Amino acid sequence: MAKTKELSKDTRKRIVDLHQTGKSESTIGKQLGVKKSTVGAIIRKWKTYKTTDNLPRSGAPHNISSRGVKMIMRTVSKNARTTRGDLVNDLQRAGTTVTKVTISNTLQRQGIKSCSARRVPLLKPVHVQAHLKFAREHMDDTAEDWENVMWSDETKVELFGINSTCRVWRKKNTELHPKNTIPTVKHGGGNIMLWGCFSAKRTGRLIRVKDRMNGAMYREILSQNLLPSVRAMKMKRGWVFQHDNDPKHTARATKEWLRKKHLKVLEWPSQSPDLNPKENLWRELKVCVARRQPQNITALEKICMKEWAKIPATVCANLVKTYSNRLASVIANKGYVTKY
Repeated sequence: MAKTKELSKDTRKRIVDLHQTGKSESTIGKQLGVKKSTVGAIIRKWKTYKTTDNLPRSGAPHNISSRGVKMIMRTVSKNARTTRGDLVNDLQRAGTTVTKVTISNTLQRQGIKSCSARRVPLLKPVHVQAHLKFAREHMDDTAEDWENVMWSDETKVELFGINSTCRVWRKKNTELHPKNTIPTVKHGGGNIMLWGCFSAKRTGRLIRVKDRMNGAMYREILSQNLLPSVRAMKMKRGWVFQHDNDPKHTARATKEWLRKKHLKVLEWPSQSPDLNPKENLWRELKVCVARRQPQNITALEKICMKEWAKIPATVCANLVKTYSNRLASVIANKGYVTKY
């Protein structure tokens, strides 16, 4: 039942005044447009407490003392993976018996709620230090410096991947209507591997890698797609190439090829996808592809190519323009994974 609107102080005062003149509750209700039961409740409150104002409401007392709350907060701060059951047992040993619901309510009042832990790359101490070192060394680089970088990466796009999380608006008992369901197949239905590049100007070439990529294939991809993308975008002299530390990228033959082509390569820390804005473009692409709902691998490849070409140049520009924010986040997070 919807909550009724509270009467104003003036209306409540008029109810009491009319009652004191001898008018009945029914008459007062009709005159003021208020329910008879409401009029009666106001009059009874006035007779009992000599006021029509809202009375203080103490509410139910908390089951956990302030000391117990501090103990819970201390435990959760030390180990975020502590379960409610563990906390119940800790309090019970301290002489306080509570339920798991009480634990949840107590933590929520402290601004803490249970969430699924996000999956992030495993960072060893050496990775954390490299992450932090990169951010500090490039923190003073200008926006123009980052505009002169050609970013690249590979990704896997599954036929029935991100679609599986979509939400629908539906009526009761229509959950199995075709428009409200997502078709699935065993083993995910297959996937394709893509290589692509982009700069602050726009997206570069995107290709499907049909066979298992090795060093020779990677160098061929760079020759046939990276360099033409650079020429098409008219990158400034001295432009910088970015790729991660995949073994194919760091192989001696690949380094020699890059040296012969006189390409300047951005030194890249391992295990740091959050530093690569290309990851954001992959996400953009996969969301757009999911909306198109391709039903086979051939359609998946065609849709990927079309959606990649449609990514606005402003998206690319903004990713590069705000790059310093990523570096600041890494420094603020002491070298650990950031929200990017």
